[in-house]
Amino acid sequence: MGKDLADNFAEARAVFEEVDEALGEKLSDVIFNGPEDKLTLTANAQPALMAVSLAVIRVLQARGLDLKGKVAYVAGHSLGEYSALCAAGTFSLVDTARLLRIRGNAMQAAVPVGVGAMAAIIGLEHADVVAVCAEASALGACQIANDNGGGQIVISGEKAPVEKAAELATAKGAKRAILLPVSAPFHSTLMAPAAEAMREALAGVAKANPVVPVIANVWAAPVTDAGEIAKLLVEQVTGQVRWRETVEWFAANNVTTLYEIGAGKVLTGLARRIDKSVNGIAVNSAADIDTALAALLG
Repeated sequence: MGKDLADNFAEARAVFEEVDEALGEKLSDVIFNGPEDKLTLTANAQPALMAVSLAVIRVLQARGLDLKGKVAYVAGHSLGEYSALCAAGTFSLVDTARLLRIRGNAMQAAVPVGVGAMAAIIGLEHADVVAVCAEASALGACQIANDNGGGQIVISGEKAPVEKAAELATAKGAKRAILLPVSAPFHSTLMAPAAEAMREALAGVAKANPVVPVIANVWAAPVTDAGEIAKLLVEQVTGQVRWRETVEWFAANNVTTLYEIGAGKVLTGLARRIDKSVNGIAVNSAADIDTALAALLG
């Protein structure tokens, strides 16, 4: 991923080079060429996805996009919140890459492999998923990790209670309850050691107020104070990504178009399913740049 951006735009190449330098390794080679199993390692995937997003942003900015003048808010799903904050000037690119490497390593180290689990619950109301997690919690930690919207909620925690919650969700009428092939139970209380690692890491980097408000994952509401943002990023490690509520907040506050910057189009699809009044435009390749600029600058 990202290779066509680097091949076509000097600004994108500069981002990948800066991330490589920040991490002291040629992550760009893995981003462009794989192998996939190395790219998807949590410690690599997090800075890699951020690098692709920032490569797109830097290309757009070089061609006239003024974030403060043309964009009302920024937001990002889980690690994407760091990408959004980097774009909005809260963190430097170097610090963002290093923070995400720390975050990925800390999340992976927080729970031994096989202890935790995550499952996607499809087609069940939020309140019902809360109820099945509460019932399953008699066996151990189990909670909502991501409320993605469009009838998709991801739960996370210890293996036995997550499996029990999936069974209970099916019994309550969920269309599907699918155990996910993940390496750790992200966004659960089991990630507490990773949250502490991020508290320490975030305390040690320079922070600035974002040039536009960020809609924080754990609040699903705007925040503009850099100190508060750092606290919320710590909470995010063990807390729920409230993405459905984030898109609903956008719709309720006269946001009509969301630009998904970086790899993939998942969030664009989710936005349409959450609220059809919000139009999503994915910008993740060289071919998308001109279309996005025409819409943003028009």
